Amino acid sequence: MRSANPVLDRLDDVGRTERQVLGAGAADTMTVADVVSRTVGLLLLTGVTAAVAWALVPQAVWISAALAGSALASLALVLVISLKQITNPPLIAGYAVLQGLLLGVASRAFELVYPGIVAQAVVGTFGVFLGMALLYRARLIRATPRLARLVLGTLIGIVAIGLVNLVTYLLSGRQGVAVYSLSGRVGWLPYLFSVVAIIAGALSFVLDFDLVERSARNGLPRRYAWFCAFGLLVGLIFLYWQILRLLSYVRR
Repeated sequence: MRSANPVLDRLDDVGRTERQVLGAGAADTMTVADVVSRTVGLLLLTGVTAAVAWALVPQAVWISAALAGSALASLALVLVISLKQITNPPLIAGYAVLQGLLLGVASRAFELVYPGIVAQAVVGTFGVFLGMALLYRARLIRATPRLARLVLGTLIGIVAIGLVNLVTYLLSGRQGVAVYSLSGRVGWLPYLFSVVAIIAGALSFVLDFDLVERSARNGLPRRYAWFCAFGLLVGLIFLYWQILRLLSYVRR
């Protein structure tokens, strides 16, 4: 069974190939603790960068260009790292830094319009993550092939619809399932889209936890702990943006 997180989707195949090439026991294998420690480190790096960007980057006229540039660079890194199964710590740390810059500046813009919204989004993001971890640990939600198909299909649909919505907004200024302005009325469709995205993002963590556990149990080399941590960071950032956007709708 694969993960619904596209970054972690091929870990089983990677582990199988590594074992065939190197042989059992030929490499130092990763543990769940390795993934946890690296995920915490990447989150701290992202948070520190976001705090620095929040405090030092001025709200100048060129800030939109800077945000667009960092967003495109982050997307490019996600594609390169995930498609090539890169486990290079500096490159993965570079993604965390770029996302920290984007999060810091954009979050400050939200905070100026809706005071307190960033703290609410952060608490909500980690609350959902920890809640799903507890549900998974208690086996109240199980990672099944049916759940994997449902979540993966939903996430693919969300990404595809979101890209079409973004292109439409850039070309015509019309906003549909996602509202990019920080003010103005919001219809029921953006609310529904955000709620579905949050639910799908939350459920994807169950599949990620299961995949990480199985990868550690099946002897994936330790360097892939960085790749697993990168995948979890991507999922957390996706969830944060969805919660932040939904909270801005509610606060209008």
